[in-house]
Amino acid sequence: MKFKQFTLDPFQEAAVESIDNQNSVVVSAATGTGKTLIADYAIDKLLKKGRRVIYTAPIKALSNQKYRDFKEEYGEENIGLVTGDVTINPKGNVLIMTTEIYRNMLLAKDTIIDFVDYVIFDEIHFINDIERGIIWEESIIFSPNRIRFLCLSATIPNAEEFAEWIESIKEHKVDVVRYEKRAVPLKHHVYDTIMGVTDIEKVIQTENYPDYDHFFKSKKKKRRQKKAQVNLPQHYNLIKDIQKNLPAIFFVFSRKETEKKAEEASKKFNFLTDKERREISELANELISPEYRSLESIIKLKAVLNKGIAFHHAGVLPRAKELVEVLFAKGMIKILYATETFAVGINMPAKSVCFSSVYKYDGINFRNLFTKEYFQMAGRAGRRGIDDHGDVYIMLDRNRDDFRKIKQLQTKDIEPILSQFRLTYNTVINMMGNYDEEMRNWILAHNFYTYQRKKEKASANIKNAFNNKVRNLEKLGFIEENKLTTKGLFARRIYDQEILVTELFTGEFYKELTDEQMVVLCAAIIYEFDRRNEFDMDSMKNESRDLIKKIGQYDDTLFKYLTKLHVKKMYKLFSSFAKEDEFKDILNYTNLAEGDLIRLFRRTIDLMRQIRNATEDIDLEDKCSQCIRSIQKTPIKVEF
Repeated sequence: MKFKQFTLDPFQEAAVESIDNQNSVVVSAATGTGKTLIADYAIDKLLKKGRRVIYTAPIKALSNQKYRDFKEEYGEENIGLVTGDVTINPKGNVLIMTTEIYRNMLLAKDTIIDFVDYVIFDEIHFINDIERGIIWEESIIFSPNRIRFLCLSATIPNAEEFAEWIESIKEHKVDVVRYEKRAVPLKHHVYDTIMGVTDIEKVIQTENYPDYDHFFKSKKKKRRQKKAQVNLPQHYNLIKDIQKNLPAIFFVFSRKETEKKAEEASKKFNFLTDKERREISELANELISPEYRSLESIIKLKAVLNKGIAFHHAGVLPRAKELVEVLFAKGMIKILYATETFAVGINMPAKSVCFSSVYKYDGINFRNLFTKEYFQMAGRAGRRGIDDHGDVYIMLDRNRDDFRKIKQLQTKDIEPILSQFRLTYNTVINMMGNYDEEMRNWILAHNFYTYQRKKEKASANIKNAFNNKVRNLEKLGFIEENKLTTKGLFARRIYDQEILVTELFTGEFYKELTDEQMVVLCAAIIYEFDRRNEFDMDSMKNESRDLIKKIGQYDDTLFKYLTKLHVKKMYKLFSSFAKEDEFKDILNYTNLAEGDLIRLFRRTIDLMRQIRNATEDIDLEDKCSQCIRSIQKTPIKVEF
């Protein structure tokens, strides 16, 4: 079967047959096998029938990228984008959004959902994510039964269990399509100062493996006695050895290190001609406006780009990331140092993938990569139709890396997806407002968590958690006689710190705040503490003290939910930008990377939008709009 200019593989044919039969389908396939083509088929088919489809992406940047791609493919009039930052053409037949936005629409009973027939969940294995997995699960639970799903994922060992759960709660057929063979096979290698680049199978088959094991153990013993100086492998030496296998994506689990390594490599390699450098310069000037070209990060990026080298991470300016992605797609970047976010959804394969380590900090602990994480990144090696195989290289630290664990990591993706279901106050409030008791009990008993844990005990635990939250909401005045009060109705539309935000903005307190204070307060609410972050807290001590005093006089119990230190940290940054400072000026008030700073401002705007949508107070609506306008300036404002 052919679709567009492509001949479909058997697994792609099986998936489109399920779509044609109006079934839901879970596609579990290795990275780089062509899952996106199945989504394209579904969109093309539904557009021709005049039906509406929602495409959800795990991250906002991917939503924006898909909007640009789909607009070019299917025409601007057919494509809409709905994110916390912007709403474009919400009547379009293809709506692109983050999974969070889709879930929020479901809980808010948004009328857009009434006209949706199909939802595509890209990267559905994110349901396994400890922090955000609940969003995917709730999106499935609260979707109307008439909606069909296309769930695209990297390999899921328990895909059948997942599909059976969806089938059991949605009462329609859910097919599973598996494809574990890559279109471009991978060859796995290790690299260290003793063996150099070595095929991992050869290491095991020869005497090197016992020697390595002995070396590892002896070094470990010595390290316990005294810290030994270890000759660690260097990334630029690996690049030197694999130059015939470029371009390569070099995954590094530290933003700072991606930039440092790119700088180091740029001093040792030059992969470009003068003509290519001129082309890069022209494109850089086209994408990055003059006021940002003097930023240190942009100067640093352009310097390494001139050598055919780049870095990419979440802290980079959005337009700078776009520049890197465009140049990488053009083949003008030979070595790209990137964090793992580059492997999420962005379909940009290379001939090779390198790992600076298989050890990462996940926000809680340092740990080895999970197999799914490894294959998500390693799967970027090998370009379909260009390379007969993709090469993957792991740099080894013999003092720390356990060779056997590395070998196990590379064999197969064996980790099942597990439910991360938990009840938030927003979910409980919406369940109380949207469903009767019988339906609430059904939902509590039929989530993926209870399905995986064979129901009774798990269901009872969730029911108890639900009842406890209901009792707390009754004490706070969000629920009376099992119905939502004014507070409860407001809190339905607040998706972050819902208790604190509702207590602050359902009364008259906001009238005591200046616009500047309102912006700072919203920023302080959503700011997430990180000990590495630094802010100017000295120059506006009196102003921040006054705001904290106002909040305390209104209700000092709110400081159970709001950290006073966050108010102090946010004051100079947000008040200055809201008044007269430009973005490049406020970089002097914090050590936050540009991309992180933009995200902080956009999340603050998103919270004020939620408040505006939740309230029936026209004055509060107007105040929110004015505050949003004060900080929605370039580059905070999304541009397409």
